[in-house]
Amino acid sequence: MAFGKKREVTPEQALAKMEDLCSRSEHSSFEIKKKLVNMRLSVETINKIVDSLIDRRYIDDHRYAIAYARDKYQFSKWGRLKIKQALTLGNIPRDFIADALEQIDQENYIEILDNLLKAKARTIKEGNTFEGRTKLYRFGLSRGFESNLVSAAIKNNASKFWTE
Repeated sequence: MAFGKKREVTPEQALAKMEDLCSRSEHSSFEIKKKLVNMRLSVETINKIVDSLIDRRYIDDHRYAIAYARDKYQFSKWGRLKIKQALTLGNIPRDFIADALEQIDQENYIEILDNLLKAKARTIKEGNTFEGRTKLYRFGLSRGFESNLVSAAIKNNASKFWTE
């Protein structure tokens, strides 16, 4: 076999690979389609495989959106805006995204934002100045948190962020 040439994959082999992949972790239909395209299968074959996986509940975009949102918010400490953008780029339907974001506990969400800002504040050498608070604000936005929540957190806790 020459370098650069991929071995042909039969539809049955592709289906088995995708079943194995989906049984180990959540994947969206968009992700699976991309993997199948890389295997150089026909559009018709790709659609049949994805439909089969959906029918047998290996793939469920709603379930995927909920799991993705939960993981990104809890483990990666992402805000709703960043999660929404990532799911939108993954071709997840809007109603699934909205449902996934609604399941985020608001109290815990604010607590995560406060902890992130507190940790970041320790690294900002300008301290509790306009420049320091601006850097902190931009950091909160870059993590995908809503501007009103970031502003409120800084306004209400700025003195705590730099004194503890």
